[in-house]
Amino acid sequence: MISNPDDAWSRVHIISPLVRGWIALAAIGFFFGRDWFEGLFSDEGPAGVPGGLGTGWAVAIVLGVVALIVLAFLVSWYFTRYQVTEEHVRVNTGVLFRQNRQARLDRVQAIDVVQPFLARLFGLAELKFEVADAGESAVRLAFLKLADAHRLRATILARAAGVRPDPEHPDQIQEAPEHEVVAVPVSRVIGGALLSGTTVLLVAGAVVVVVITAVFRTPFAVPTLIPVVLGVVGAYWSALNTGYNFRAALSPDGIRVRYGLLDTRSQTVPPGRVQALGIVQSPLWRLKGWYKITVNVAGYGAAASSEGQARATLLPVGTREEVLRILALVLPDPGTDDPIRVFTAGLESGGSAGGFTTTPRRARLLGLLSWKRNGFAVTRTALLIRSGVLWRALAVVPHERTQSLSLHQGPLDRRFRVAGLQVQTTPGPVAPRIRQVDETLARELFHSQARRAAEARRRSGPEQWLMTQDTPPSDRPPSRPPISQPISQPAEPARKDTPPHEQL
Repeated sequence: MISNPDDAWSRVHIISPLVRGWIALAAIGFFFGRDWFEGLFSDEGPAGVPGGLGTGWAVAIVLGVVALIVLAFLVSWYFTRYQVTEEHVRVNTGVLFRQNRQARLDRVQAIDVVQPFLARLFGLAELKFEVADAGESAVRLAFLKLADAHRLRATILARAAGVRPDPEHPDQIQEAPEHEVVAVPVSRVIGGALLSGTTVLLVAGAVVVVVITAVFRTPFAVPTLIPVVLGVVGAYWSALNTGYNFRAALSPDGIRVRYGLLDTRSQTVPPGRVQALGIVQSPLWRLKGWYKITVNVAGYGAAASSEGQARATLLPVGTREEVLRILALVLPDPGTDDPIRVFTAGLESGGSAGGFTTTPRRARLLGLLSWKRNGFAVTRTALLIRSGVLWRALAVVPHERTQSLSLHQGPLDRRFRVAGLQVQTTPGPVAPRIRQVDETLARELFHSQARRAAEARRRSGPEQWLMTQDTPPSDRPPSRPPISQPISQPAEPARKDTPPHEQL
C-alpha cells in the first residue's frame, strides 16, 4: 500500500471523505431533523419538511441527499491518489478541478502525523509534509491507517536521508528508534497556563473594570469583561490541549514531538531543519524557573493560530535543565568549551557574564531597565541574542541558518552612537534582533557574521543528512547517526579544520 519498486499510485483510506466532511452530514441532519424532533413533543405530531410535504417525503429527501453526499465522497476518494518515489512525494486530488501537488524529499523540513478526534475513533491519521519553499503544508494525506501513516513517514524520512531500502523488501522500512528527552507533566502545563501572561491580562482587565465601575458608578462596565474572559478561557484551553502529554524525543530521523488532548499530533523535524530557536520566560514563570521554546522551521510560517503556534513549539513549559536538553538536540555542538555558563547567562544573567556584549553605559537612557540585558554573544557555531527584563528572551541562530542581515540606526541611536542588527531567517515566532549596541561593534558584527554564515554553509552537510560528502554514493551505508549527548556534558574538542573563533 505504501510503496513498491514500480512506484505505483495508492489511495487513502476509503472513509477519509467521511472523516473530512462529517460536518456536512451533521448539518443536514440538524436542518431536517430539528422540526421533526420538536414535533414529537407537540400536539400536531411530527412535521414534514418545509412546503407541506409529509414525513415519508421528508425521509426520502434526506436519504436522497445523504446518498448524493456519500456518492460525492466516494468519487472524491477514487480521484485522490498519492505516490512516493525515490525523489518526490506526489498527491493528486479533485474531480472537476484537478490539483497535483509534489514535494521533493530532499526539501522536506518536517513531517507531522495528526489525529483529529473523529479520526482517532476510526484509527486513522493525517500526514503533513512541510517543505522549504511552501508557506503552508505542501502535501497533506488525509487519511491513512495510523500504522500506515507511521510507516510512510519512516519511508519518506529514510529516503530523504539517503537510506537505501532492501531491494527484496522495499516496503519494510521500520520507524527509527527514539530516545525520550523531555516529558512535561500535566500539572506543570496547567500551572504554566495559570501563571502565563493570559492571567496577567485577565487580572489587569478585572482591575480596570472594577475601577471604572467604582469611579463612574455604572454597572455597564462589567459586561465589557465578558470578551476578555472568553478570550482567556480559550487561551487556557489552547495551552492545555497543545501541552497535554507533551513528549520530546531524539531519533536518527530527527526531533520527535508528541502532544494533544483531543487532537493528537506527532511531529518529526529532521536534523538541521531548525532555522532559529527562541527561549522566553514570562514574569510569573520566573517564580518557578520555567521557560518556553519556539523554533522557526521552513514551511511552518508565522501562523498566529493556536495550531501554528503549537507546531512551532519544542517545549511548552520546562525547567532550565530541560531547556538545555532541547538545545542539545537543535545545536549538538554549542561551539564553546563552557556551554552551561554561556547559555545560562543568556537565560538569566545580565552584563558581560558568559561573554555577552551589551548596550554601552552611555546609552543606558534608551533602556533604563534593559540595557544590561540587551546584547549578543558569538560561539563557533551560533549567534546568541539576549533581550528583555520582564519577559526574558534568548534567540539562538546557527551560523549556517543566517539568511541575511540588516543594520538599523534611528536619530536617538545616532545621538548615543549605538545601532541595532536584525538577523533574518525563515518566517516564524522567533525574530532575532540585537538592540542598542555600540555602532562600531554592530558594523563589525554585520560583516563578521556574514563571513561566518558563508563559511558555515560551505562546511555544512548535504541535503541527505545521513550521507557524508567525502563518501562515494555506492559506498554510503544506510546507517543512522548516534544519539546526541545532552548539552550539560562536556563539549567535544573542536576539529582541527574548524577555524578559530573570531573576536569582535
